[in-house]
Amino acid sequence: MIRHLLSGADLDAATATRILDTAAEMATVAGREVKKLPALRGRTVVNLFYEDSTRTRISFEAAAKRLSADVINFSAKGSSVAKGESLKDTALTLQAMGADAVVVRHPASGAAHRLAEWVDGSVVNAGDGTHEHPTQALLDAYTMRARLGRLAGLSVAVVGDVLHSRVARSNVLLLSTLGAKVTLVGPPTLIPVDIAGALAPGTDVCYDLDAVLPASDVVMMLRVQRERMGDSYFPSAREYARRYGLDGPRMRRLPEHAIVMHPGPMNRGMEITPEVADSPRSTIVEQVANGVSVRMAVLYLLLGGNNA
Repeated sequence: MIRHLLSGADLDAATATRILDTAAEMATVAGREVKKLPALRGRTVVNLFYEDSTRTRISFEAAAKRLSADVINFSAKGSSVAKGESLKDTALTLQAMGADAVVVRHPASGAAHRLAEWVDGSVVNAGDGTHEHPTQALLDAYTMRARLGRLAGLSVAVVGDVLHSRVARSNVLLLSTLGAKVTLVGPPTLIPVDIAGALAPGTDVCYDLDAVLPASDVVMMLRVQRERMGDSYFPSAREYARRYGLDGPRMRRLPEHAIVMHPGPMNRGMEITPEVADSPRSTIVEQVANGVSVRMAVLYLLLGGNNA
């Protein structure tokens, strides 16, 4: 088992499958009256978040607590970071406190890799800038496998703001490793040149959403990240929704078994309509629940289950 989880590229097929299989076992804990395992008793997990987060931070906290770990939640707001403390000095402080694992989210791409050089414990990348978000890719893969029964051979369309999406990058790397066929879909201004070949050979790019829907087993809609946009990448929100939003008529063009995913939070009415988001095809709520199981598996294998 790997020591850190920094990128989807860190996972080969065997390691990724082991995490998904372990997550399936962890999911059974959610159905118990007492949702606790003693696997990480006495271990300390620090959630080091420099960006706002709801789902990911709470998911990691719930995962660590269900494994009986001690959890320290660190927010940049209200800490010494606001006084100018560097990431390295914060890392050394956590090291001195005996952190066994650090879950980090940071606005700078590559921050998780730097942190891994400064601490002795395991580092889990919970999103670094526009770079990667590997546990999101793992929970997405887990959800696909749970719904469709397999990953190998699936046709997955990742639609929207690929340029600013760390979720897209991690999903391309992981899903390609596990045998799925990924197609990136969006306006030319939001898909970096040669991103498909640079991430995973065999990944396709298409600028026409309607063309890929009939052959897609999974459609993963990405949030348009306006907070990261300094320029105008499309004429208007209405124009984007017309060309690349998933609405009822488009959903009905999908194969009968196909599912719709979204990493959240959603811009309802822009990249996805309420009709689609709340439909039986949607796995959005399942993804949140599966995220806890997957992150339990990651923490367990990094800290307690390497020899299991």
